[in-house]
Amino acid sequence: MSEQNKAENRAEIAVAKFLEHTDAEAASFFDACVHCGECAQACHFYLNTGDPKYTPTYKLKPMERAYERHKAPFSTLKRMLGLTPSEVTEQELLEWEPLVYDSCNMCGRCTLVCPMGIDIAGTIRKMREGYAAADMVPEGLKRSAEFVRKTSSPMGVTIKALKAQIAHQEKDTGIPIEIDKHGADYMAIFSSMEIMGYPEVLGAYAKLFKKAGLSWTISSVAYEATNVGVQIGSAPMAKEILQRVVDAAEALEVKHVISPECGHAYGAIRWAGPNLMGRQFKFEVVHIIEVLDRLRREGRIPAGPKDGRRMTLHDPCQIIRRGGLLKEPRSLLDDSCSDFIEMKGSGITNFCCGGGGGVSANPRAEDLKLAAFNSKAAQLDAIEGLEAVVVPCANCRTVFEDGLDDQEMDLEVIGLSELVAQTLADT
Repeated sequence: MSEQNKAENRAEIAVAKFLEHTDAEAASFFDACVHCGECAQACHFYLNTGDPKYTPTYKLKPMERAYERHKAPFSTLKRMLGLTPSEVTEQELLEWEPLVYDSCNMCGRCTLVCPMGIDIAGTIRKMREGYAAADMVPEGLKRSAEFVRKTSSPMGVTIKALKAQIAHQEKDTGIPIEIDKHGADYMAIFSSMEIMGYPEVLGAYAKLFKKAGLSWTISSVAYEATNVGVQIGSAPMAKEILQRVVDAAEALEVKHVISPECGHAYGAIRWAGPNLMGRQFKFEVVHIIEVLDRLRREGRIPAGPKDGRRMTLHDPCQIIRRGGLLKEPRSLLDDSCSDFIEMKGSGITNFCCGGGGGVSANPRAEDLKLAAFNSKAAQLDAIEGLEAVVVPCANCRTVFEDGLDDQEMDLEVIGLSELVAQTLADT
């Protein structure tokens, strides 16, 4: 096959997938957009670069063009009369690919301000299906996908590595952590970054769950929560990754699966999961924040002496804005910190860290990610005397640490589960 034919074939594959995912909802979005530009003012990539190409709706142009040419009302007639846009080419797709993967966290902030209610983040997710099908995916995400196929972890974390981290935490806490316990009430899954970068979260779970008398376990075959398939935009891969967790949870006959402090992991299994699988699960998915909030309200993990430092809370997009867990982390923080202060613009309108949606796994986007973090740095800098920031998402934590280092800001970054465990009452 000639290079020209290969290019045409890749473009055809992408366009076909665009059209497959241009359902009634996506079509209504394309038809409803009035090109007002309001979404640009909500996007941290645009705000920190001033480059109009980062306007959220502009990133959708190839998919929108495919729709107008092939699927919009009267498109067949318009095409015959030469009134539709030209066919999307591979070169154009390649030019747009960095916009689709490097400059969108799928955080959903743009949707909040859209006067037409267009879910740009959700449509970007559908658009990535076309890019994934045509194998037009950043190398960093491709490598993550390869690791997942080999080890189930995007960072290549094996069960041997997990057991080593568990052993360290068991030694530190004096509390055993059971693997593959059949009939446990809860099965916890973790992101690779938590396991390798913040293993103290394992110890925090052990300490909190022992205090609460909660029966829990970790699966030796489905311990990974991160779903690279969702980040890349491949529904088949997303389903394959999710299947491992579902199969393990149902084989162990647990009642609940705990999603960790990880944004896209939560959305992938809690909201997209049943649709990907085509059925309801035989267990309930709960976020760790929900579990801790319930245990605290039931008096099973009573709060002890509070942390006296001035702290604020970062709201991970997929957990707070798109996941709805707004009050629970604040309730836990009020019990754990004596000087908790909200940052300006907190809650559902809060800025993304800049690394979600696979951007942090895409080395090519590093400079753009750090530029986007300027919005978050400004929120933190506005709080006088701030000493620490609670970040209930492992991916966000790594972005914060990189961004704070880049900005030369001296703040401790801590996970919510660890803070609750550290301020747990002794009695």
